[in-house]
Amino acid sequence: MTNGTITKVAGPLVIAEGMREANMYDVVRVSSQHLIGEIIEMHEDRASIQVYEETAGLGPGETVVSTGKPLSVELGPGLIGSIFDGIQRPLAEIMRVSGTNLQRGVEVPALSREKKWHFTPKKAVGDTVAAGDTVGVVQETDIVAHKIMIPNGVSGKIVALTEGDFTVDETVYSVETADGVREFGLMQSWPVRVGRPYQRKLSPDIPLVTGQRVIDTLFPIAKGGVAAVPGPFGSGKTVVQHQLAKWAAADIIVYIGCGERGNEMTDVLNEFPELKDPRTGNSLMERTVLIANTSDMPVAAREASIYTGITIAEYFRDMGYTVALMADSTSRWAEALREMSGRLEEMPGEEGYPAYLGSRLAQFYERAGRVIVNGSEETEGALSVIGAVSPPGGDISEPVSQATLRIVKVFWGLDSALAYKRHFPAINWLTSYSLYTDMLSGWFNQQVNPEWIALRGRLMGLLQEEAELEEIVKLVGMDALSPQDRLKLEAARSIREDYLHQNAFDEVDTYTSLKKQHRMMEAILAFYDRSAEALEKGAPIDAVVSMPSRERIGRFKYAAEDTVEQEYQNILHALDSDLDDAVNMDDEA
Repeated sequence: MTNGTITKVAGPLVIAEGMREANMYDVVRVSSQHLIGEIIEMHEDRASIQVYEETAGLGPGETVVSTGKPLSVELGPGLIGSIFDGIQRPLAEIMRVSGTNLQRGVEVPALSREKKWHFTPKKAVGDTVAAGDTVGVVQETDIVAHKIMIPNGVSGKIVALTEGDFTVDETVYSVETADGVREFGLMQSWPVRVGRPYQRKLSPDIPLVTGQRVIDTLFPIAKGGVAAVPGPFGSGKTVVQHQLAKWAAADIIVYIGCGERGNEMTDVLNEFPELKDPRTGNSLMERTVLIANTSDMPVAAREASIYTGITIAEYFRDMGYTVALMADSTSRWAEALREMSGRLEEMPGEEGYPAYLGSRLAQFYERAGRVIVNGSEETEGALSVIGAVSPPGGDISEPVSQATLRIVKVFWGLDSALAYKRHFPAINWLTSYSLYTDMLSGWFNQQVNPEWIALRGRLMGLLQEEAELEEIVKLVGMDALSPQDRLKLEAARSIREDYLHQNAFDEVDTYTSLKKQHRMMEAILAFYDRSAEALEKGAPIDAVVSMPSRERIGRFKYAAEDTVEQEYQNILHALDSDLDDAVNMDDEA
């Protein structure tokens, strides 16, 4: 324990002297109020400390005590369904202790020390175990089996193991290691700034299926991939993240509200328990961990919140689960970096952000991946990270957006113009991209249909041609276009309105399987190809554009999954009938 003395207080930054024995990133307790802080800079015996609580009233001369340990999270049963702040303090428990106005210096363990969990062994006394092996299971919720793993750095022979009901800090099993017998409970801790180890990373060649057509078809994300969702206020970032949390093919969801406005975070806290998990029909909270850090909370806690969240996500990844982490938003996190950098009087980079902004973002996103986790058996786990970015005024040329785009492989650019037209998800198909497309093409072609990537390419081609033709229409009018070009515009409109537009609040349209996506693409392109043939046979463009079967293509998105094949065949039949009528109309004329 190292005791120091405060010499300066500048907002969330506290300077203390006499801290020669302390280390970088040690957690400290500041003043008699025991405020939580973390050492972020050392100069001989002077420590610069970022304090995660309000520092009003602190002054020089007060004491600082180092705990000698880095900022760590408690990992064990009780994480699922909990709501933590940026440094893993359970908000519900703090409110019970201090009332609705959260008090400073309140010490509450992250995981309850009173609740008992039933532990079922998966190993036996005498078994040899290594770090990462599952020694037993706690059924945390109906759908999450919480695996109790041998902590990292531990290996040896199990000498004691008990089935029964335990609190997280009671001894459950003992391992005879090279350094003697060590006792372990249901809980372990891990420093948040250090990525949890694994055996090896795997190639990102399996998609994270989301059921959102614009994402799965045009801009897919790989399992273990990283994506950025930049967009101005009101463009639907939160709705996109809610849809991904609900429908993405992930076992566990970790949602980090990083410096969001209080009312937005309140919406998340109210809505997530109400969201029904499509897998079980129960609350989505039964496989979700929430980290709530609002914009009126001390700014330094934002900096810790994304590390806290991703460490919890890595822990569930190590159990062999597929985890999806939503960070909303990394712009607010970067503001915390800028604030602390300014207080430390560092040389500012672009727009006042610290020069190390890019490397800090990279350290966060690089902890994602599909990996073979530690343990005797070869087990695969995946952690996908989707980070929302809130550039001021929607200008993605600002430093946080640009630094993020240099790191992530998927860019879902939200467009306020699309949002104002009530086109959701408002992902702009001309500016967005996915660098995983080529790596995932083999999976889509094998698992869904050999034509998948070819169909996707044709859809993108029509959308790009539409953008070029619209420039001509603005100059000389629609009448100047040839029938073939007018047909391209109509096919592109069908792609936009019938395929890319998706109603998150409709029971059927909120999620579309890959099989249905494939048939919807085929239906739209069948309209384009067969209409082009009809035009060559002399069918008038106005008759082709106003065919009744086009409405049927538009309603295809609302077809139930078990009727997709029948409805697809009905559309093709109606399309052929309408086109025959259009061709015959020209013959009669």
